[in-house]
Amino acid sequence: MTLPDAPSNPAGTDRTFQVDLRGLVDLLSHHLYSSPRVYLRELLQNAVDALTARHSLEPAAPAGSFGIRLYADGSVVRVEDDGAGLTEADVHAFLATIGRSSKRAEQVAEQRGDFIGQFGIGLLSCFLVADEIHVVSRSARTPDAPAVEWRGRGDGSYTVRTLRASARPRPGTTVTLTPRADAGEWTRPAQVWALAGHFGSLLRHPVTFDDGTGGTGVAVNPEPAPWARTYPTPGARSRALAAYGEEVLGFTPLDTIELDLPAVGLKGIACVLPQAVPAGRRHGHRVHVKGMLLSEQADEILPEWAFFVRCVVDAESLRPTASRESLYEDDTLAAVRDALAEGLRAWIARAAASDPDLLARFLHAHHLAVKSLAVHDDEILRMLLPWLPFETTDGHTTLDEFARTHRTVLVTSSVEEFRQVAAIASAAGLGVVNGGYTYDRELVHRLPEIRPQTSVADLDPATLTAHLDPVDRETELAAAAYLARAREALAVFDCDVALRTFQPASAPALLVDSREARHERTRSQLAREQEGGLWGDILGALRQEAPRAQLILNQLNPLVRTAVAIDEPELARTSAEALYGQAALLSRRPLRPAESSLINRSFLDLLAHALRKDN
Repeated sequence: MTLPDAPSNPAGTDRTFQVDLRGLVDLLSHHLYSSPRVYLRELLQNAVDALTARHSLEPAAPAGSFGIRLYADGSVVRVEDDGAGLTEADVHAFLATIGRSSKRAEQVAEQRGDFIGQFGIGLLSCFLVADEIHVVSRSARTPDAPAVEWRGRGDGSYTVRTLRASARPRPGTTVTLTPRADAGEWTRPAQVWALAGHFGSLLRHPVTFDDGTGGTGVAVNPEPAPWARTYPTPGARSRALAAYGEEVLGFTPLDTIELDLPAVGLKGIACVLPQAVPAGRRHGHRVHVKGMLLSEQADEILPEWAFFVRCVVDAESLRPTASRESLYEDDTLAAVRDALAEGLRAWIARAAASDPDLLARFLHAHHLAVKSLAVHDDEILRMLLPWLPFETTDGHTTLDEFARTHRTVLVTSSVEEFRQVAAIASAAGLGVVNGGYTYDRELVHRLPEIRPQTSVADLDPATLTAHLDPVDRETELAAAAYLARAREALAVFDCDVALRTFQPASAPALLVDSREARHERTRSQLAREQEGGLWGDILGALRQEAPRAQLILNQLNPLVRTAVAIDEPELARTSAEALYGQAALLSRRPLRPAESSLINRSFLDLLAHALRKDN
């Protein structure tokens, strides 16, 4: 069977996309905007942009002569502005065409940077709380044009009609919403007032609110941003900025850093957190664009290492995303991030140079953040490395203080290794720094860049044992039988046993063992168990000569002197196991199941021996 040929239409037919407005509103409410409350922000933003356009038409108009008026009485929400307004043609072009914005029209294309919104979808957010949007507008660009009314409905239909001049005597726009019953949470007078203050407290145009009770409108933004005000003294300015930071961020800042980037029109403050925060946890920052609150959780304006501050900023040239709830990642944002990071470095430098008390309080709370910065920033490294606290055999101290006492600084590779050797190394006069914490080992190794007379080396177990004094030959021979039994008992742990003298005498034994050596011994054991198989070949190829652990008994300790004199083989074996178990516990490393079993068994065997002896 042959199918008939399709009609010839080589050029195709141009068609227009059909938009399901209800589906689009659902998309906005569930995926673009975080909450229905943004409807008021979008209306304020449109009003601000209309005022900006009006000022471009009448640049000689006095500041504050044009404004925004909000009204909410529970039955309607109304936003009125004295902006540039719209003609009937503008209404058809911009209000009834999704995605087209008057801010992107050719006649104002060169002024796009002056406007907050540029995507042409903001008005649709009103459908999150109302089924109909009522707009009455009169154009300031065409003074003789009549007022125009536009009614848009959630089903996608709209009507437009012209009105008498008396319906709108002055240029501007009024948007009226009749809230749905389920939108009362966002449209009650108290909530509208709260949202207006939340989003518009820093707007440069006067905004007033009327709740319909008959009073005069209350100013939403009665004062300019705190950094835009004048103060009698620098101290008064500093206190006012700190108070503002505490008010909007909810904590008393350790210090307040004023931010000013004229190239992008950014001003604001960075408040230093008074307490440490987990490494890598990035706090959101409160970002305004041209006075309108964009986001309280914008973490992209600062680098990751700057998690010790929270910012409140207002910028002119940063671009919001379509939802206007975050910033568009572009070269401008990257430059702002770098410039703000430089400002934080400069604040640290000033504190180091002129306010040691502030620096000490800052480092006490945020030394981890500074260490992360110093790893990658040579200037901060040179400036602050001597001040940073480290855990050492002399206690918690700065590297500068520690290096004055120890010309050679030894650094461990893990916290566990440091805890194993700290007491013994301190008694032997060795200067050891715990390098097991994040960034510490890398930073300690860079100390010679700051103090060339100081040398730094990784702590090697052989370095420590070399500082332990050997016992005399007679004592070694007398203990030979006990040491042989101890080595036999601990062979299962790949552990050798030696007798030395070291301080403090209260320490009966020292277990010298590294995490890497334990891993290598475990791998070797698996290779032996899997010998002949595929995994055995793989593990055998990786196998290296695994260094053995070493249990060093302290001849100065009375318990050890008693133990090495034991003649009874079983008791000697049990005592060696008990000394190993005690040394393993003191090392504070995780115990293997076999070690936990050994500790329990040796304790019970010693207890049974003591009871038999008493009987």
